[in-house]
Amino acid sequence: MLNQIVAGAPVFLLLAARIFALLMSVPLFSTRSTPRRSKLALSGFMAFMVLPQISLASGTFSDYAQFISATGEFNLNYVFLVAGEVLIGLLIGLYINIIFAVFSSAGQFFSFQLGFSAAEVYDVLSQVENPIMGQLFNLVAMLVFLQNKWFLLLFTKGLSASFQTISAMSIVQNSDHVIKFLFKGLSILFYDATIISLPILGTLFVLTVGIGLLSKAAPQMNLLSEGFPIYLLTTYLILTVLIPVIINFFGPVFTQGFKEIEHLFTAVKFTGAGGV
Repeated sequence: MLNQIVAGAPVFLLLAARIFALLMSVPLFSTRSTPRRSKLALSGFMAFMVLPQISLASGTFSDYAQFISATGEFNLNYVFLVAGEVLIGLLIGLYINIIFAVFSSAGQFFSFQLGFSAAEVYDVLSQVENPIMGQLFNLVAMLVFLQNKWFLLLFTKGLSASFQTISAMSIVQNSDHVIKFLFKGLSILFYDATIISLPILGTLFVLTVGIGLLSKAAPQMNLLSEGFPIYLLTTYLILTVLIPVIINFFGPVFTQGFKEIEHLFTAVKFTGAGGV
């Protein structure tokens, strides 16, 4: 094993850089509770598993051959190649984070109307301050992600496909596709988050209008002071009834997200030495 790594050290380091950047940015693995040594060890092991499939003579990494010394000497060009591989890993990890942001954003949407926007606590998954409902949806989404073996697909087929299709050169030459990919991901984020939160948002809106009309018709009832517990009870009732339906929507969100990543791989796919 060590002999193979030493013989293909330049390629091995490029592979490990992309995998380590992905581990440092993807949800669950990016948390501080995951030891950095474990991430380094896992990225090295995964790079070793992928190493026999990658060569500087042909394939995606053939464009790198002109920048890597035949004697294995360290140079500045190689540093830029490692940085490019790190950026690819961060790009994939960023989009996975955008997918998970759909669920926390859905919780934030109706938490604001519910009055829970001030009740923010630290979310260990997203590593930001997140309302309670956003955390609930984020945790459920993570369970769905793990149950459907999306992590396994990401670190096996997804990584293998990325090494076979894209490189730092193809990303630079097709930067317009990358920009469209990120902007489309953000638009999908708000669309899916709105769809998930729409039943609760619509119900709370109708409830707010009804309480407002009743308060105008009979001010002595003082319904506005009772609005908060009414909102809470209504929201919990809707969640209890609709949570199975909402969870069923989580799977298609992940499927769509991974399809967008596949479309990016196709759009910037390596087609031969010299570019796309």
